[in-house]
Amino acid sequence: MSAPQPPDPLPGARLLFSLDPAVSHLNHGSFGAVPVNVQRVQQRLRDEMEANPLRFFGLSLVDRITHTRRHLAAFLGADPDGTALVGNATTGVAVVLQSLGLRPGDEVITTDHGYGAVGFSVDRECRRTGATRRILPVPLTATDEQVVEIVRAGLRPGRTKLLVVDQLTSATARLFPVAAVVAAAHAHGVPVLVDAAHAPGMLATPVAGIGADFWVGNLHKWGYAPRGTAALVVASPWRDRMEPLVVSWEQDAGFPGNVEWQATLDYTSWLAAPAGVWTLRSLGVERVRAHNAALAAYGQRVLGDALGVPPADLPEPGGPTVAMRIVPLPDGLATTIDAARALRERIAEELSAEVAVMSWAGRGWLRVCGQVYNTPDEYERLAARLPARLPALLARR
Repeated sequence: MSAPQPPDPLPGARLLFSLDPAVSHLNHGSFGAVPVNVQRVQQRLRDEMEANPLRFFGLSLVDRITHTRRHLAAFLGADPDGTALVGNATTGVAVVLQSLGLRPGDEVITTDHGYGAVGFSVDRECRRTGATRRILPVPLTATDEQVVEIVRAGLRPGRTKLLVVDQLTSATARLFPVAAVVAAAHAHGVPVLVDAAHAPGMLATPVAGIGADFWVGNLHKWGYAPRGTAALVVASPWRDRMEPLVVSWEQDAGFPGNVEWQATLDYTSWLAAPAGVWTLRSLGVERVRAHNAALAAYGQRVLGDALGVPPADLPEPGGPTVAMRIVPLPDGLATTIDAARALRERIAEELSAEVAVMSWAGRGWLRVCGQVYNTPDEYERLAARLPARLPALLARR
């Protein structure tokens, strides 16, 4: 296996962001980073709102949200009439769950790669309705065909009322074959919710061609939108059943307006989101995706070498534009959520590097991302310093 090479930097890309230059920001996947020009667009919208709140929240605001939604839906490859803007992917999941009408005896299936907050949301809805949640273990090394077969074997037609599957997992940075999973589930009459929190901006038109009943994705991670910008896409047969988490004046408008409108919510993040898409396109969408994926692969290899992980044991993400990679940590380190959180905080404090530390399948994993503001030397510096600090960090766990 040849060692990945770092990509050529994108000239001036670092200057687009207001990130602290004293810190290596290697965890874009958690909260993203908003370009300065997008920050300024949002601030101008906030200034407009504060100059005359009554005018800003007047009838034209619904039209502006609709226009924004259509722009973002086109970017995602989604039907704008079936797309609602929401605060984040977890909010979209909650809308779907509480609209299903689960009852005792029903079940919701997830995989063990799912995002923690989504699991909490499923558990809460199951407690409220008397339904149950079942988790399907999927090995990290499973092939696409094996993933589909694990899901197919786990379905219980008539009882399974929803399958929740990630398009690109957070904990394991794995691209799942969601189109094939959806097809397998539909063959057994099971609807599918695709959690695509990391897909917008990283994957090309991530909604198109999947055929999912429900799809949720964040634009504030890899789409350069302000935080609090996400999309919930619902297939036509389900739209009339969608109910908002909070009822407001657009209730009678039906989906998507009834889900989007939440009275005095700060809508400026949504209205500024097209500026983030414009920034991505101005840099060259394919160029950014290729750069970020190559940089993440380089960072994974550098850190893996430093930690003594053979290249063959470094998990592949499953797609050429995936800009997140994971590295297994030494045994005994970050084996619980609390321990993982503590280790991440110590790395940030002692090594001035922001990374994600995950606890999955009984062991700890270091997740790094690649973004246009990163440079190869940031991963190299962390790799040079981290192994020497791990014994002390392990002793303090």
